[in-house]
Amino acid sequence: MIKVKAPGKLYLAGEYAVVETGYPAILVALNQFVHVSVEESHDYGSIISRQYQEESLYWKRQGNQMIFDNRDNPFHYILSGIKITEQYAQTLGKKMQCYHLKIDSELDSPDGKKYGLGSSAAVTVATVKALCAFYELPVSKDELFKLAAIAHFEVQGNGSLGDIAASVYGGYIAYHSFDREWLTLARKEYSLNELVKLTWPQLKIELLDPPTDLNLLIGWTGSPASTSQLVDVVGLKKAEKKAKYNLFLKESDACLQKIIAGFHHGSLKEVQEGLQQNHKSLQKMAQFSNLNLETAKLQRLIKIAESFGGVAKSSGAGGGDCGIVALNKVIDPQKVYNKWQAEGIEPLNLKVHYVVD
Repeated sequence: MIKVKAPGKLYLAGEYAVVETGYPAILVALNQFVHVSVEESHDYGSIISRQYQEESLYWKRQGNQMIFDNRDNPFHYILSGIKITEQYAQTLGKKMQCYHLKIDSELDSPDGKKYGLGSSAAVTVATVKALCAFYELPVSKDELFKLAAIAHFEVQGNGSLGDIAASVYGGYIAYHSFDREWLTLARKEYSLNELVKLTWPQLKIELLDPPTDLNLLIGWTGSPASTSQLVDVVGLKKAEKKAKYNLFLKESDACLQKIIAGFHHGSLKEVQEGLQQNHKSLQKMAQFSNLNLETAKLQRLIKIAESFGGVAKSSGAGGGDCGIVALNKVIDPQKVYNKWQAEGIEPLNLKVHYVVD
């Protein structure tokens, strides 16, 4: 049996701007995972998730095609990951097999709370990674990223794919998004085998070493948000308010360059200053987009963190989910946690996860 895992993630900075080709964001992989196992089967295949046991999928082979017994299912990203990986395997001459695929996610709580840790990306990465091992496909991290990015993009249709990169590479990363319009056209022109070997326009992924005095705190506000819907709202506004949107992109890029420089210099002060600027830039963008980026609880989370010398902001699309804090390690985080809990904000005991080759 093959067993793999892929971590969840949070955005540290660069949200919304990163959906534009070439604009950067910083993400961090976290030590909560989606686990996927694959075991060969000789008669029928299955896709089983502990989170969706009542909707498990069963399938058979008809040549190289997967034939499903039921059509409505919650496994779109898993199925896309299977489809892309099997297409890739076939370009390398692999014979298709039956197997049982099992998924178990730690990214949502046992009682169903959704923390916004990028579960769709992590399950896509873990599925592709597991099947590459199952079919004995030697893939590098760069190739794994490209296969999982294609699979995820063909389901979601928008977004930067930065969460895929975080799940593949681990740790802190600076991610510059690639040209997704190019990818749509390239899918029609190239085989997957060719596509994973090409240089993707504007794509840049850099691993970052954090300042030694950086302590990352994460709080969950109790209200999940839809990234796809929020990104769509901003997409509409960028056409209506082009000058303001272009200024937002310019400001975001400047903030991100400052934060990346802070990582390079090992300077928590630079990182915090850049985060503070990014927070203000996102607030202005939310205002001209009529977007509720910071709920009342997110605002309280931020103010409490600031009262202890931390710099905080919403993580990802905002509108709920998590807030993220850059705090000096000399400050006792429990003091922040106690005040958060008094406001109904749940501290998440998460650590940075580094992917080992």
